[in-house]
Amino acid sequence: MGPCFRKDDEGRGGVTTTTHHSSKPAAFGRRLVIAIPYLWLAVFFLVPFLIVLKISLSQTAIAQPPYTPLLDLSGGLAALKDFLAALSFDNYALLISDPIYLLSYLRSLSIAIVSTALLLIIGFPLAYGMVRASRAAQAILFMLVVLPFWTSFLIRIYAWKNILEREGPLNQILVVLGIVSEPPVWLSTDSAIYIGIVYTYLPFMVLPIYATLEKLDQTLLEAAADLGCPRWKTFWLVTLPLALPGVLAGSLLCFIPIVGEFVIPDLLGGSENLMIGQTLWVEFFGNRDWPAASAVAVVLLFLLTAPIVIYQHVQARELEGGR
Repeated sequence: MGPCFRKDDEGRGGVTTTTHHSSKPAAFGRRLVIAIPYLWLAVFFLVPFLIVLKISLSQTAIAQPPYTPLLDLSGGLAALKDFLAALSFDNYALLISDPIYLLSYLRSLSIAIVSTALLLIIGFPLAYGMVRASRAAQAILFMLVVLPFWTSFLIRIYAWKNILEREGPLNQILVVLGIVSEPPVWLSTDSAIYIGIVYTYLPFMVLPIYATLEKLDQTLLEAAADLGCPRWKTFWLVTLPLALPGVLAGSLLCFIPIVGEFVIPDLLGGSENLMIGQTLWVEFFGNRDWPAASAVAVVLLFLLTAPIVIYQHVQARELEGGR
């Protein structure tokens, strides 16, 4: 509505304007948009985490569910006090005293670190080559990178299991080419685990680096060339530092799920040295020791928050430096 005129007490003409209430729905909409992700995290992350945390503080029991104590709200405040008094940190003490859990954590971290390094060594040149290719070639290369996603994850791992068998296609090719005289053993080794992990997670490393390099200002490279900077030095001083956000994002996207990987080491690796994902499976479904398995999962979660916190710290410093 437009302005309206009225007479004040002294007979002079004054102008008043109507109040618009359109800002209230807009503010409510903004709050709703912000609240939805937090609500999603609370329902599907925080609540399940609290349940797992509670189970990790319980004791194993031959019952259904296989742990005690159980919370009975019908007993009132006295039942709640008894419930809290029965919780303990015995399962976390078990993780420290039993070397099998520590070895599982160390093995998972070592495999994740080596696999992430291999993915970076292979993925960065691929992403760089995609950026340097023509637009038509970029579309083809991009499709080839994401093409494995069109096939089921389990089917791809079982395919690698057949490829890496002693009489499989890989050994047949190696023998025909004269690279080896006897078919080597691939399955149930760390080499098979690394092959499966690198093959599976390669797109998660390539795509973030490609997205970062694609936004690279080419005039910076031209300026470095005009100043007489060699190509290798331009790459080291200009391209690589500007690609670090993509490198960090890709490394986190690969490192975090690799630490808890279960399917690949279970199908391609051996049972002598278990990764933490296999240990969780054994505790949950083999031993039915839900409290110990929950404690393993809680500790794993806190271990994986460290790289996320470091990444957020680096991102915050970059944002402050760009201002």
